[in-house]
Amino acid sequence: MAQRSPAEIRSSIESNRMELAVSLDRLRGEVAHITDWRGHIERHRSEITAGAALVGFALGVRMLRRRRRGR
Repeated sequence: MAQRSPAEIRSSIESNRMELAVSLDRLRGEVAHITDWRGHIERHRSEITAGAALVGFALGVRMLRRRRRGR
């Protein structure tokens, strides 16, 4: 392996530092997007509404069946 000069090593370290900063900024953006629960709700409003209606209907049917068995 060839020996590198101190200037080359410093340059390599600075280059790696800049690449790491860019990667970290990109990662922060992705994490912010993934953990944005309000955005997820806004983007999937119709699916959430349909799911809530289905769960409500299922719970209503279950309650009616229990009430009929209790008689």
